[in-house]
Amino acid sequence: QVLLVQSGGGLVQAGTSLTLSCTPSEEIYERNEMGWFRQGSGQERIFLASITWIVGYTTYADLVKGRFAISRDRAKNTLYLQMNNLKPEDTGVYYCAVKSSGGAATDRNQYNYWGQGTQVTVSS
Repeated sequence: QVLLVQSGGGLVQAGTSLTLSCTPSEEIYERNEMGWFRQGSGQERIFLASITWIVGYTTYADLVKGRFAISRDRAKNTLYLQMNNLKPEDTGVYYCAVKSSGGAATDRNQYNYWGQGTQVTVSS
């Protein structure tokens, strides 16, 4: 079974930056797109950003546009999320995911592989 191994979470102060990474444990041949989602305590898992694996086309949720940047390094088989100017409301568990289908990037139900999640806590 494919695992998505995440790293880079932690406790940071508001206004600072943090980078998350995500690497599949093995090659995913039908990898159309990869994305990042966040789930706050007692909240639904929401879409943050996605990137098509081959072309690198990006999509962002309005709430992170201009502050977060998604990227991938195909040679390292790794997905990244650079988060700048972090706010306390960015606190939550961050998940990376892989979508093999051509469905909407913002729809979490279109993603078929998920990382284990990494906690990000932003203090004010």
